[in-house]
Amino acid sequence: MMPKNFILQLLTLFSLLLSLGACATVEETSFYHNVEGITEQKLQPSYWLKQTQHASKLLLTSTQISALNQQQFASKTYLNAPLDYPETLSKDEIRQLIQAISTPSKYDRFYPNGTKLTQQHYQAYLDEMAIQTLAPKQTIEFGLVVKRAPMRTFPTLDRVLNSGMDFDIDRFQETGAFPGEAVAILHTSKTGEWLFVQNYHYRAWIQAKYVAKAPRKIVAAYHQASDFLMVTGDKIYTTYDPYQTSVSEVQLDMGTKLPLIDKATFKQHALNRQNPITGHLVQLPTRNNDGTLTIQPALIAKSADVHIGYLPFTKANIIKQGFKFLGERYGWGHDFNGRDCTGFIGEIHKTFGLLMPRNTGQQSSADYGVNTRFAKGTKIKEKMKHFQSLEVGDLLYLPGHVAMFLGYSNDGKPFIIHDVHGLSYTNSQGEKISGLLNGVSVTPLLPFKSYLKGIYNIKRIR
Repeated sequence: MMPKNFILQLLTLFSLLLSLGACATVEETSFYHNVEGITEQKLQPSYWLKQTQHASKLLLTSTQISALNQQQFASKTYLNAPLDYPETLSKDEIRQLIQAISTPSKYDRFYPNGTKLTQQHYQAYLDEMAIQTLAPKQTIEFGLVVKRAPMRTFPTLDRVLNSGMDFDIDRFQETGAFPGEAVAILHTSKTGEWLFVQNYHYRAWIQAKYVAKAPRKIVAAYHQASDFLMVTGDKIYTTYDPYQTSVSEVQLDMGTKLPLIDKATFKQHALNRQNPITGHLVQLPTRNNDGTLTIQPALIAKSADVHIGYLPFTKANIIKQGFKFLGERYGWGHDFNGRDCTGFIGEIHKTFGLLMPRNTGQQSSADYGVNTRFAKGTKIKEKMKHFQSLEVGDLLYLPGHVAMFLGYSNDGKPFIIHDVHGLSYTNSQGEKISGLLNGVSVTPLLPFKSYLKGIYNIKRIR
């Protein structure tokens, strides 16, 4: 007969083993996906940091990055400094700028209920644009964006889909604007509810309630502040303020840049009964009822994911910044409070101080960085030598998409991180897998044959 204590010890050990087995089962079954080669490890930045040599080496200095920006603005090909606009533009110049973006599509478009857009539908948007009211000489105004806002093809929030009725892709959505961005205001819509504006990389319609007007010199002083806080998290918020709603819990996305208030003046800012010592005191643009600008102090908690000044441009920071978006839902043109493939790439690089064009073709064509371009029809076999010598942060451009090289797995296979809508690849059994990813995802590169075939440029920002 076994001693009672021994039996109790066996039972305890058996229970422990069962619990461990249950945990293992839960862990295995809780991780479901249909992307071959992905493991839980590969969805952690630490995995890729371990694979990266010289991860902390500075790739470009802030001075070098500033020079790249200046070069882009000087060429005026894709980036345009809104504060460089003249005092006035002619009626014809404004009309051409608006009509370059705001014209009825040559393709069939549909509302979500299935109604096909007709000329009558478009006419309502054209009427709101009020191009016919343009003065012979249009005075250009300036302002700062006060809240994250959509920039639209037409002055409307109507969702419009393609013939495939893909609700995720609103064809009237162009891009997003973010707090603190300077804009040139080129025109006001018929009702006054919309403004046609130029930010640093796009022209489109934005709701007037998201823009605060101010003289050029005021906007310039804010925009050019050298002492600033950079938002390095995917999204952060100003602290809650029960007395001042305009500065309370304002969403700030990665890459948002806000001037800091000098610590010497902290005593002047009671911040509605909260001590500024608990956070970073920043200058936040707010909009008055008459549409003009007031810059107010706002607090961002010390615990928030922010950095004073730009982040150092290193491979380690590229990886860390990319993973902060992992799992965020794909948002065409910054729809769904998210971003798309170019927005993902652009916001990451904003934290280093580098500004990028809006669209994939523009980013790829821009001269900055070292570009390895492939002629149309280049065989995959000829590209493979380049795919085997990629470096962390290399940008892979293919028609309508961009992905960022993440690193080589333990078995030497290249992986990418990208904000991607669709899913289509061939697995190791030769089966075609298709569906949706619809978010920021880590995927292997080689199984995505359409990517290998379509990649026409590898851009290394050095």
